[in-house]
Amino acid sequence: MNTITYRKASENDLDYLLDLRTKTMNPHYADSNLPTDRETTLQRILYQFDKAHIILLNNKPAGLLKVSRNEDKTEVLQLQIDPDQQGKGLGKTILTDILKEASAEEKTVSLSVLKTNKAQHLYTSLGFKTVDEDEYSFFMEY
Repeated sequence: MNTITYRKASENDLDYLLDLRTKTMNPHYADSNLPTDRETTLQRILYQFDKAHIILLNNKPAGLLKVSRNEDKTEVLQLQIDPDQQGKGLGKTILTDILKEASAEEKTVSLSVLKTNKAQHLYTSLGFKTVDEDEYSFFMEY
């Protein structure tokens, strides 16, 4: 059985996170005609880096999760699953756990997803609804 754990990300993880984000997100940014250069990618990684956790699957890095929690809302800032682990239910398991926790605390869960990112189908299947959008992204809540 697969065991999912998390550890706080550190500066030592930046190379891994740069590689992960380049593989998982830059194609969607390119499809949206948004910048994909190294500096912009690094700035996206460093955004609220204090909330960044490496997803470990059987003690091996499998992705990134950034979540912001406050009194009435949980915001999934970033969720990236290594392409080698995509399509195996890892993202769904992680989001389901977040939704259960937020539901028990009577909190709303929000996230945004690029319109070019097929992950929006996962979010819809879990019960997220689009509440707003801009040129590039859908803003969803559960």
